[in-house]
Amino acid sequence: MAKVAAKSKSSEGWAENIKTLVFAGLIAVGIRTVIVEPFNIPSGSMIPTLLVGDYLFVSKFSYGYSRFSLPFSPPLFSGRIFGRVPDRGDVAVFKLPRDNSTDYIKRIVGLPGDRIQMRGGQLYINGAIVPREPAGTYVADGDGTQMMLKRYIETLPNGVKHPILKASDDGPLDNTQEYKVPEGNVFAMGDNRDNSLDSRVLNAVGFVPIENLVGRAEFIFFSADGQYPIWEIWQWPFEIRWSRLFSGVH
Repeated sequence: MAKVAAKSKSSEGWAENIKTLVFAGLIAVGIRTVIVEPFNIPSGSMIPTLLVGDYLFVSKFSYGYSRFSLPFSPPLFSGRIFGRVPDRGDVAVFKLPRDNSTDYIKRIVGLPGDRIQMRGGQLYINGAIVPREPAGTYVADGDGTQMMLKRYIETLPNGVKHPILKASDDGPLDNTQEYKVPEGNVFAMGDNRDNSLDSRVLNAVGFVPIENLVGRAEFIFFSADGQYPIWEIWQWPFEIRWSRLFSGVH
């Protein structure tokens, strides 16, 4: 009888452990779907606002919920629940329109109905130039070399100020057609203007359906520059960008 009781207790223990794991998994999925989701930055298209190696939280409730709010984006419904159009200047994560699976992060500069154009390296919205003020220089890494870029503070029509980087004002995307943002879409650009694949390239990114928005970038919870091999554990503390931890994304 003692052996049977021990077996019964052991089975109950396993059942409780499995139940706890299931509940923990459901809570984690719920938080990821409804509240926040972590993302990391793999490219330099949003420098200097976001750096390669930044890890940030994205609020899932900022624009309401679409199927892209759910893990694996199941086609359970279309449109958005509690939907809201982003504010101009928001840094947003979205699913790439051409495949609906790749995550991109850019700044929203154009809203539905806007006319967007680049002329001589400067942004125009609805025919009016978006002012920018020189703000020094920025040294960026690229292909094993370092580049000296010009840094500006750009002021969007709603008063949002943010930094941008420019190598020159005569690059491939510095003089474009005028884009008319369709209803239900937004126009997204990288802050590293000469090194960003974004809505200016219609056959690669193009207009971003509001349904494809995943959420708004809120704050950086971790950042590391990755200059040492991962196995050099003793170097890890020196890789962390301590000053960026828990800083907001603006």
